[in-house]
Amino acid sequence: MIFDVPFPSEFSFEHCLSFLQRSPREVLHRCGINSVRKLLRFEGTNFLLEIRPFTNMLRVMVLNSTASEHQQAYIRQYIVEWFDLEANLKPFYALAEKDKLLKDLVKKYYGYRIVGQPDLFESLVWAVLGQQINLQFAYTLKQRFVQQFGERLNFEGQDYFLFPQPEAVASLTDENLLPLQFSKQKSRYTVLIAEAFASGKVSKEKLTGMSLLAAKEELMKIKGVGNWTANYALMKTFRYPDAFPLEDAGIHNAIKNLKNLERKPTLDEVKKIFRKYKGWEAYATLYLWKSL
Repeated sequence: MIFDVPFPSEFSFEHCLSFLQRSPREVLHRCGINSVRKLLRFEGTNFLLEIRPFTNMLRVMVLNSTASEHQQAYIRQYIVEWFDLEANLKPFYALAEKDKLLKDLVKKYYGYRIVGQPDLFESLVWAVLGQQINLQFAYTLKQRFVQQFGERLNFEGQDYFLFPQPEAVASLTDENLLPLQFSKQKSRYTVLIAEAFASGKVSKEKLTGMSLLAAKEELMKIKGVGNWTANYALMKTFRYPDAFPLEDAGIHNAIKNLKNLERKPTLDEVKKIFRKYKGWEAYATLYLWKSL
């Protein structure tokens, strides 16, 4: 089964695919030369998708089954959210072209968008896994976690995985997670996040439509979810344009490099720089990260 998802002119599948290829340990999608495969679950059915660019649209192939119109609508919306296709980047590019830090980056990576995580639970757990360790070890933890507790589909000799469900993760203990090299803190926070979702206290649906501040307050009620984690998840799942992890070391290193500073900027200096990007903080963050 094949159908198409249109995309705007300010979209580069190539740059987004480059982001998706950043770790060989990634288990939630498989990248080809000019395509990506991803497993989705909707209403009890697993759909293995292959997505590739075609003229002014993304061509979507459902490899393992057929999808009804209702199911296709869900898949389309997921892809739109995954690649942030509804964002109008023209105002951001107009701002960035006049900015010393961003102007060369937006030329070089034109069409690069926030490759998101439409699953809020996944966003929060991934943010917790990445805290205070390097990126590749974070991917190692995610790989072990997903392969151990996520659902898998074997198609043509290859395994494709779904992120573990909150209900399954909520029942885990240190005995399950510490052997994967989770720290005790990561183990505890992962289970607490899962319990919040499994109980219905927190959900993507409940946060939809909230202001950034209100959504952050709700997420930060979960122990282990601080300001950085909440901002990261809201940026990746909801695309709040003003959500950005101010304390992020990557932002500070990017500014240091681009400004040729001898030291990393202070939080106040980062705040001052980001005042110019008001309303586009998330995309400014994205392109500063890309510079690294």
